[in-house]
Amino acid sequence: MDARQMKIEAARAALAYVESGMRLGIGTGSTAEEFVRLLAEKVATGLSIEGVPTSERTARLCNELGVPLKSLDELPELDLTIDGADELDGALTLIKGGGGALLREKIVAASSARMIVIADQSKVVETLGAFPLPIEVNPFGLVSTRILIERAASRLGLSGALDMRRSGDSLFVTDGGHYIVDASFGRIPDAEALSSELYSIPGVVEHGLFIHMATQAIIAGPAGARTLQANNT
Repeated sequence: MDARQMKIEAARAALAYVESGMRLGIGTGSTAEEFVRLLAEKVATGLSIEGVPTSERTARLCNELGVPLKSLDELPELDLTIDGADELDGALTLIKGGGGALLREKIVAASSARMIVIADQSKVVETLGAFPLPIEVNPFGLVSTRILIERAASRLGLSGALDMRRSGDSLFVTDGGHYIVDASFGRIPDAEALSSELYSIPGVVEHGLFIHMATQAIIAGPAGARTLQANNT
């Protein structure tokens, strides 16, 4: 089973949790897109849901495939969100934002009664941080904000490159009009402490640490899909 097949397997297992009549948050990224394709097949055969996309990219795919969408203002309380992750640990703490949609992803997840993460087994780690942590920042005062991020990380014993995400020759711009700093800390032993430090910086709009948000994770490997609960790897 190759990487894409594992993503499809995780997405297929997650689809079993989607019931007709649900208000559904729909994630962003390669695994989430496999879920959208499978969801569209179910919609075409009679499944009735209302989806809220976490990015313009996801919205375009849903519209192309006939998945009905509403805005989060129209559906401010959701039954379930299904989304991918760049890393997750045994407590189901996540690093997200590799696709650049972390702010909307976190808003949608926070508006949901449940969040199911779908991923292949390579995303499960003992300690977060091998994947660079995306930090969404306001363009105003960018140099100052990066200095403050570096100082905050240092207070926690963290160091590493703080790279501005790029799209071609230009800086990557999120759907919300912000930039992303990718922080290569290597290892994040205390995600909650880092989260608090980053939230104390005015120029930080949001960060990619999703703490106490995922209710379960469906992880696909060569032998098929398995379900993880918090503190059960």
